Amino acid sequence: MLKGISPMLSPELLKILAEMGHGDELVLADGNFPGTSIGKRCVRCDGHGCAEVMRAVLQIFPLDDFVPAPLAVMEVPDGMFEGNKAPIWRDFRDAADTDLPSAQFDMMEHDAFMERARRAYAVVQTGETALYGNIIIRKGVVRA
Repeated sequence: MLKGISPMLSPELLKILAEMGHGDELVLADGNFPGTSIGKRCVRCDGHGCAEVMRAVLQIFPLDDFVPAPLAVMEVPDGMFEGNKAPIWRDFRDAADTDLPSAQFDMMEHDAFMERARRAYAVVQTGETALYGNIIIRKGVVRA
C-alpha cells in the first residue's frame, strides 16, 4: 500500500502513468469499448466507473495546459441525449476541474475518436455502463 494514492490505481496502471510523458494520451474507456483490440496497452479497472477512475488518475496525473483541449469525447448521435451531450460528460467535467478548470473538450466523430484511441499510450478499461462513457486525456507536465 502507498499513502495518498487511490487503491483504485493498480501497480500496473501506476507504472503506465509514470512511463507516460508530456503529450501522451490515455483512454479511459467504458465497459463496451474494445480496449484490448484497440490499445497498445490495456489495463483493466473493472468494478469502477470512468469518471471515478478519472478523478483518481488526476490526483497524480497533470492535464496538458499547453493545449486548449486536453480532453476528448466521442460525439453522440443527434437526438440521443438532451443537447446532444451524454450525461456522464458532467462527471468528466467535474473530474477535470479538480486539476485544470479551464480544460476544454474536443468533440470527435466516432471513427476519428477510435483512430486517436489507437494512437494513445494506453487504454484503461473500466466497468462503466453509461453510454458514451469514454474519454481521452492528454498528459501535461509536473511543475515544481
